[in-house]
Amino acid sequence: MKLAKQTKSLLLKVVVPVTFILLWELLSRANLISSALLPAPSSIIAAMIDWIFGTTGLVESNSGQWLVDAGNSALRVLIGYSIATVTAIVMGILIGWWKPIEQLVEPTIQMLRPIPPVAWIPLAIIWFGIADKPAIFLVFLAAFFPILVNTIHGVKSVDKNLVRAGGMMGANQWHTLRYVILPAALPNIMAGMRIGIGAAWMLTVTAEMVAVNSGLGYVLWDSYYFLRYDLVIASMISIGLLGFLTDFAIKKAMHALLPWQRGASIESI
Repeated sequence: MKLAKQTKSLLLKVVVPVTFILLWELLSRANLISSALLPAPSSIIAAMIDWIFGTTGLVESNSGQWLVDAGNSALRVLIGYSIATVTAIVMGILIGWWKPIEQLVEPTIQMLRPIPPVAWIPLAIIWFGIADKPAIFLVFLAAFFPILVNTIHGVKSVDKNLVRAGGMMGANQWHTLRYVILPAALPNIMAGMRIGIGAAWMLTVTAEMVAVNSGLGYVLWDSYYFLRYDLVIASMISIGLLGFLTDFAIKKAMHALLPWQRGASIESI
C-alpha cells in the first residue's frame, strides 16, 4: 500500500514536465518550433551528455568540462552562503533578543535590504576585481538578508512563557538563548536558509556572467554569444538541478533538526 502511494506521488510529480518535454520534441520535429531559436529536447540532451562526459565533442571547448564548471559555481555558493548563514544567524539573534542592538543596527539594515544585490556588481568588481571574490560577495549579499530577517522574526516570535519558564528554572541568558530561543526560532531560521540558497544560486550565476570567467553562468553567457542555445538551456537545467539538490539537503536537515515539526508544516514551506 505504501509503495503504491509513493509510486502514485512520483507519477503526479513527473507527469507535467514529461508531457511538456514530449510535446516540445514533437513540435520541434514537425518544424513548428524553430530549432535556431529553441533547440529540441533531444539536442539539449545530446549537448548535456557531451558537456558532462566529453563523448562527441559536440560542445567543442566545453566538452567534458561540466564537473569543473559546476564545481566552480558550487564552491562560490558554498563559501558565500556559509558566511552569510553564520553572520545572519548571529546578528539576527542579537537584534531580535536585545533591544538596544535592534535600535542601533536595524535602521541601517532596513535601508540596505531593498537594494538589489545585482546593483552591487560594479562596486564588487572595483573592490575585488575579476575573480571568485566578487561572486562570493554577491552570493553573501543575496543569502544574508532573507536569513537575517527570518532569524529576527523567529527570535521575536518565541513564546514569552517559555522564556519565563527557563528563568524560573534558573537559566541565565546564555542558557536561555541556547536551550529556549534558538530551538524555538530554528523553524524560521531554516525557512530563511531555504530562501537564501535559492537567492545564492541566482546571484552566483549573475556574477559569473559579468565578473568571473568560469562556472555555469559564464558558460551560459559565453554560449549565448556563440548562438549555442542548446548549451544555454543545458546550463539553465544544470543550475536548476544544483539549486534543487542544495534546497533538498537543507530540507532534509530540517527534518533531522526539527523532529517535532515533521509533517504538513515543514512540507508546505
